[in-house]
Amino acid sequence: MTTAAPQLIQATLAQLNKVIHGKEQQVQLALTCLLANGHLLLEDLPGMGKTTLAHALAHVCGLEYKRVQFTSDLLPADLIGASVFEQQAGRFRFHPGPVFSQVFLADELNRATPKAQSALLEAMEERQVSVDGTTHPLPAPFFVIATQNPQSQSGTFPLPESQLDRFLIRLSLGYPNPEAERALLRGRNGRMLLASMQQVLNESRLKALQSLVPQVKMTDNLLDYVQRLIAYTRQTEVCHLGLSPRGALALVKSAQAWALLQARGHVLPEDVQAVFVAVAGHRIIGRQEAQGEQLARQILGKVDVVGGGRG
Repeated sequence: MTTAAPQLIQATLAQLNKVIHGKEQQVQLALTCLLANGHLLLEDLPGMGKTTLAHALAHVCGLEYKRVQFTSDLLPADLIGASVFEQQAGRFRFHPGPVFSQVFLADELNRATPKAQSALLEAMEERQVSVDGTTHPLPAPFFVIATQNPQSQSGTFPLPESQLDRFLIRLSLGYPNPEAERALLRGRNGRMLLASMQQVLNESRLKALQSLVPQVKMTDNLLDYVQRLIAYTRQTEVCHLGLSPRGALALVKSAQAWALLQARGHVLPEDVQAVFVAVAGHRIIGRQEAQGEQLARQILGKVDVVGGGRG
């Protein structure tokens, strides 16, 4: 780990916490997702600051940012672009859509139809889009932040499991604590504070930090713990759908990135536990009534760090 990395990370977190009050853990998880080169899903009620967090991440990192409001009449071409015939030149020319940005905010993703939702699949997984048989690479870094409303709200289309699995981390901001809400009521609106944020990172600095994540060491004992957690999710009496190999890799990458945020070059069990619910909650489906995040917390309590179980 370079000596400048911890200072850059702490400065970035400090700027984000100026805008997103009282949500230090969620801010750290969001930055963890970016450093791990993944994609972030924010699920919450409207008006909780999801869009503000996306703005803040793009601003503090100095990245190009575009936002699309997903609606039921959105078409795939509205996202990825289309080939348009130019009469003067006598040929088709590809016009890139808004997904060609470094930070792409898919606002209220689950209000679009499955056809529009699926347009993001290749972009998120392959970092490219294909139009009329031609492949177009997306910018690097490429970070998708999607927001969605609870499925109980009207006019929503649930994301399929394959789409959910593309998101490294899912988190909710939740209601602000009384102190943060008092500051909000006094006029310290997050959107208004965006203009006063200082840019800490840039494209090259961010890529340098992302390159450090795979270098964070994981011991064999810690990998044993990770595999016990994964194996527990695959027990048929516990989960109808457990963690896939891609989900397992997501857990490892997220734990490495979280450890980097803590200025360490090695992963501890606490790092795995800190990210487990955010990584596994939207990937596992329980046999009983427990929701994914609730089930993930239960699994953390059942699987012992040093082997065996807790009941």
